[in-house]
Amino acid sequence: MAFKKYAAEHEEAKVDMTPMLDIIFIMLIFFIVTTSFVKPMGIDYNKPESSARSSAKSDNILISVNKAGIIKMENRQVDIERLTANIERKLAETPGAAVLIQAEGETLHGVVVKVMDEVKTAGVKKISVTQSD
Repeated sequence: MAFKKYAAEHEEAKVDMTPMLDIIFIMLIFFIVTTSFVKPMGIDYNKPESSARSSAKSDNILISVNKAGIIKMENRQVDIERLTANIERKLAETPGAAVLIQAEGETLHGVVVKVMDEVKTAGVKKISVTQSD
């Protein structure tokens, strides 16, 4: 019995890409057919510009906290114990005001949380916290 030394000189393995391309095209057609294109319903309108808003005084209360834990309200230093009374006084002047707490990047979270607790104790519903540079 004679065996060939080499079964095939240079047989290269080839992968038939046709079935894979067929599957991709079938999936593409499936997704196109099943997608629903719905135009959102609504009314387009133009809002008029209001000049009264630009001249009105801001209703926001700004409280800033630096990295040393010093709390300032209306550009004056305030103790944490007196913060609730100051906010209540400001709310009496402008009811429904929102409070913006602006803390420096390295401020301890505990100080900011104490300020938020005092603001909530004063009865403020809208509180925002931002980070200053």
